[in-house]
Amino acid sequence: MARRWGRLLAARGWAGAALTAGALMGAGDVIAQQLVERRGLREHHGKRTLKMMAIGCCFVGPVVGGWYRVLDRLVPGATKAVAVKKMVLDQGGFAPCFLGCFLGITGAVNGLSVEENWSKIQQDYVDALLTNYCIWPPVQVANFYFVPLSHRLAVVQCVAIVWNCYLSWKANRL
Repeated sequence: MARRWGRLLAARGWAGAALTAGALMGAGDVIAQQLVERRGLREHHGKRTLKMMAIGCCFVGPVVGGWYRVLDRLVPGATKAVAVKKMVLDQGGFAPCFLGCFLGITGAVNGLSVEENWSKIQQDYVDALLTNYCIWPPVQVANFYFVPLSHRLAVVQCVAIVWNCYLSWKANRL
């Protein structure tokens, strides 16, 4: 399955990455609303799902896909040591910035004022970052070591179904 997605992304470039991220962000939100929050179909917030899909298309896909290309140029190769270096750069530099931007964008899209958004970021950021560090470092070491660049975003997006569910729940909890 990851190979099929990888071929799609390679064929479609940034547009494929954006569309895939949007679809998976939407799926993560549906899972969050139905399985985590137990809203049921009558109480499902369709606009929220569409907002999460838009954030995936316009922010997550292009930014993460571009980051992997930059990271591969910064630290070329695929040895174990290189994979660990890439993971350290990814999780030490990119992840904290990306997560803060994601929470800020989600708050803005949800109509929070600047003050409300800043308060929400302060409330959620550390917990989300610590949860990120429980999931992503082992995934990224394996991803950078075993997976070619053209398939990395697809692998991340497969794991990201669960992560997107968490982020949607976290970001939309008011």
